[in-house]
Amino acid sequence: MAGPRPALVRRARRLLGYWRSETRTLRQGLVALVISTVAGFVAGLTLAHITGTLAALPGLLILIPAAVGMKGTIFGAIGARLGTASAAGVLEINLEPGGVLRRNVDVAILTTFSSALWLALLARFAGALFGQPSISLWDLAVISIVGGAIGSVLVLTITIGLSALSYRLEWDLDSVSTPMVTALGDMTTLPSLFLATFLVRNEAVAVGIGIVAIGVSTAAAVRSYIARDPQVRRVVLEMTATILLTPILDILSGGLQQARLAELTAVPVLLSLIPPFVSQAGALGGIFSSRITSKLQIGVITPSGRPDTPAIVDGSIVLGLSIVVFTMIGAISWALGAATGLPGMPGAWTLIGATLLAGLLVTPLTVLAGYYLAVVTYRFGLDPDNQGVPIITSVMDLAGVAVVLIVMTSSGVLHG
Repeated sequence: MAGPRPALVRRARRLLGYWRSETRTLRQGLVALVISTVAGFVAGLTLAHITGTLAALPGLLILIPAAVGMKGTIFGAIGARLGTASAAGVLEINLEPGGVLRRNVDVAILTTFSSALWLALLARFAGALFGQPSISLWDLAVISIVGGAIGSVLVLTITIGLSALSYRLEWDLDSVSTPMVTALGDMTTLPSLFLATFLVRNEAVAVGIGIVAIGVSTAAAVRSYIARDPQVRRVVLEMTATILLTPILDILSGGLQQARLAELTAVPVLLSLIPPFVSQAGALGGIFSSRITSKLQIGVITPSGRPDTPAIVDGSIVLGLSIVVFTMIGAISWALGAATGLPGMPGAWTLIGATLLAGLLVTPLTVLAGYYLAVVTYRFGLDPDNQGVPIITSVMDLAGVAVVLIVMTSSGVLHG
């Protein structure tokens, strides 16, 4: 009986040692998540207050999650790649051709424009598949391409600035960039899409803008595969399947919301809650996936079916962060809903408790998917940075919305 005790004690001490070594990371990650959660409510409040536009432009609610999710796919992967470059000591903050930062900027521009037309096609097809009315494909394309471009300029600028700041202050880029970039994508994309809707309210303007936008999108798609830099071509090629397939999950997420639009508009606080909820679920998964990827790349952990101790510690960090984040999301949602006079407000503790429960149901899925996705892609010789964060954020877009709707319905917040 005395034999196992020393082994257990050694294991416990080793685990505590890892936790102590990650204290700074935990603190930085929590600060980034708190800031990004607050930022994410810009998207939530925008959605809660444009119910008239959603009703006037059917199909827009199907496009929105896909457009927001694509920002997470593109810029989340960029954050992960920059985090890995920082951990490996090869990140340099300049935009010289051939540099890590310049290559990621090129990838961001090409994939933003080339993916936007695909999102419009998916949204139009999904509307027909779900039997939902929808605006024309042309109008969806204008909104998707123009709105996506406006949002991407803002996110790209902030991503470069955040990378430079993290580099100079020696922050853990894996823990800081993913939640911030994900939330900034939400915060900028939804208002940008709303601004772009004004272009389709005038037919002549929509036709002219549409010709230019579709031309640029098509040119970007072609340019992606003939870029001079082979590393840019490689990243785009590896991300192609992800860019084509992950929006399907986001479209399904939008379809779920479109199908229950009547009930959601009766309790609009949920429309303000869903964007930051799915954003932070994806951000938590992105943090975990980025850290696992970096550890795989530099040899700290092995790509095995049974996680090594550092991976377990990372999972426990994400679980701890999730409790704080989802409690905060529920509390802020209720406070903002009450302050702005949203109708159909549920009780504070009911909303907070239901939000936390939904978050605790989603987080284990996030951790499991993040770990095994990184391991599988690494074993196949692919760069996990190009698949991990994008797939995790898209899975969380669908799973997060589904879990929120189920929990809010079962708790009596949502009726129908």
